[in-house]
Amino acid sequence: MSTASHGYAGPYRLLNIINTGQTSQVWQAYHDGSRKYVAVKMLQREYARDKEHVRFLKWEYTVAGKIEHERICRVYQFGRERGIPYLALEWFPAPNLKIRIRQGPAALRPIAGKVAIQAAEGVAEFCRRGWVHRDVKPDNFLVDDSGDVKLIDFGLAHKAKKGWARLFARKSKVQGTRSYMSPEQIRGKPLDERADLYSLACTIFEMFAGGPPFTGVSANDLLMQHIAGPVPSLKARNSEVTEEFCEILQVAMAKTPERRQSSLEEFLKQLQSVKIYERSSEETARSQ
Repeated sequence: MSTASHGYAGPYRLLNIINTGQTSQVWQAYHDGSRKYVAVKMLQREYARDKEHVRFLKWEYTVAGKIEHERICRVYQFGRERGIPYLALEWFPAPNLKIRIRQGPAALRPIAGKVAIQAAEGVAEFCRRGWVHRDVKPDNFLVDDSGDVKLIDFGLAHKAKKGWARLFARKSKVQGTRSYMSPEQIRGKPLDERADLYSLACTIFEMFAGGPPFTGVSANDLLMQHIAGPVPSLKARNSEVTEEFCEILQVAMAKTPERRQSSLEEFLKQLQSVKIYERSSEETARSQ
């Protein structure tokens, strides 16, 4: 059932429901004043007074409301329509990366390199602003047919801890998605951008392998794989990628932050300079 009672959320005219989740709906909407389409994320009526879910929406606006970058989804406004909280977001009509991964590495091959680099650009910019996303995963990248990428969903973001603040920070509540969480995030330790780097490497690994780097027979087993399991070889799952590309991801998924690349920027530069596939798509097609 629609959460909107009269077709508007603030100044945004609601057009079509794009997605319905357990707690919220996402609408395609139109802003008459600017004559632009937007996405409107509204809480379901039964969650409209849930303090935690309202806080997440407000926090997304606090975190990303002032960020303007081509790889990060704009967050325009937090508001309420007849008591129902909503976010107005940049309109980017594209499925998330998780949906595209389900089509298999072969289907993604023409755009996979571009997607990996643009995803890294988005996370690098977000971290450059002093934030740790804490939920970098395929579901949180929108990817269009040409391979253009937008980073989304900033509800779990925290300010990165540095210097003395990092040394004396309290153990944080463990939040995130198990298949992509860094060992230090699982342990509740203070996080910096290298935690997002680990999650991004897991995401890119999955895009080229067709499945996440770590799996487990239970939730706890999966977490222990991140903490103590050997980093798997991407080459063993996809023989078409180069050893150099595999090594970059292998380093980024090291168990301790100190053994990873020093920053997202360093990781991005490495991605931009390395050959990803042994052969081009055209060479592969000719050999078949």
